[in-house]
Amino acid sequence: MPATPSARRHAPVTLLALLALTACGTPPELRDPPPSPTGAPRASASATPTPTPSATPIVPAVPSLPARTPPAPDPVAVPCRGTPSGDRIVAMLRGSAGVLPRNVRITVRTGPLCAEGWQYTVLAVSGHEELQVVTRGRSGTPRLVTAGTDVCGVEVRATAPTGIRTLACDSPPGA
Repeated sequence: MPATPSARRHAPVTLLALLALTACGTPPELRDPPPSPTGAPRASASATPTPTPSATPIVPAVPSLPARTPPAPDPVAVPCRGTPSGDRIVAMLRGSAGVLPRNVRITVRTGPLCAEGWQYTVLAVSGHEELQVVTRGRSGTPRLVTAGTDVCGVEVRATAPTGIRTLACDSPPGA
């Protein structure tokens, strides 16, 4: 099939473009510089310097995160400000809770100590071991969570604030 006149006119231009592209080879800025005999870096004709290999690995920079506010310290148990009173805790244990009989002598040894609506109290009970009491409620009518010689139960461990949990689970009674 014979070439058309327009194909004959464009053939030299196409050939010249192909020769120009293949004759140049790799541009100088993309070529690796030959190693210098002294080990010193060679200046290249390009505007960007060629990095030299380093003996230590280069670790990419980690982007810095925005500064975070440290979490608030865990609340501690502090003396309650009047409510509930030690007498209120004793009345609850003798009354609705039915934990203590009316004829036993009771002295508040520690507390009530409060943290986030929870209270911890230690009672000296005549003729018996000390009684630890954990109650909950912000009003003057606390709800009994647990009472006994070991009050580190599931509810206290799982939901009590740190100050109460520390007293009930990690400290000796009355500490």
